[in-house]
Amino acid sequence: MQLTIDKKQYDFKFGVGFVRKLDENYGINQNGIAFGFGLARVIPGLNSYDPAVLAEVLQCAAKQAINLAKIDDYLDDCPDLEKVFDTVLAEMSKANAVKLAVKKMKG
Repeated sequence: MQLTIDKKQYDFKFGVGFVRKLDENYGINQNGIAFGFGLARVIPGLNSYDPAVLAEVLQCAAKQAINLAKIDDYLDDCPDLEKVFDTVLAEMSKANAVKLAVKKMKG
């Protein structure tokens, strides 16, 4: 998946590295034991069209480093935000690493 943000084209991949980054941001750490619940926490947010979750999902999926503020600005000015949500969910539904989780948590 590609998006042009601030006149630069970014590639996004929803693979194992994406899941790992989500787990770093959204996982639960209890008594020194890390539990990776990143997907379980972001999929409902995407299904309910939460733009803050979308921004963070895009940052985690970006193949090139991108500032979260740039993504926020892109989403704030996006003429069809619903299409971005739908595209991200569709891409996640096709990605081998996350498609089963998306299917099981479909809202």
